[in-house]
Amino acid sequence: MHAKLHRVRVTETNVNYVGSLSIDRDLLEKVGLLPLEEIDVVNLNNGQRWSTYVIPGEAGSGCICPNGGAALLCQPGDVLIIYAYEERDRSEVLRDGHQARVLIADEKNRPKEFFYQTLSQRDGKIEFDSESF
Repeated sequence: MHAKLHRVRVTETNVNYVGSLSIDRDLLEKVGLLPLEEIDVVNLNNGQRWSTYVIPGEAGSGCICPNGGAALLCQPGDVLIIYAYEERDRSEVLRDGHQARVLIADEKNRPKEFFYQTLSQRDGKIEFDSESF
């Protein structure tokens, strides 16, 4: 995992759009998600899970809008976890470590908490750490 938006709320759904998930551009930038990047989504209200891709929404709007078929898996107000993976060579991670960005949102999809989850090597062992900001 390299990016995670935790507890964002669905602001609207659009079954007539051709797939994807529209996400406030500011949230994308904060965790390092790119337009068209593949994401996995979990709906905490009903347990639905799906994979799709990112479309940038209006900056500062707080928008989280499942489009196409995903619009049928949730409704406005549902709480989602959105995360993206990054392929890296295991030996590189073991040597250089890894850092993921995590944003926990408030009820209006504004950053409530932001932190890094980090893998680092210390004395030949991999350590996991979460740093809050």
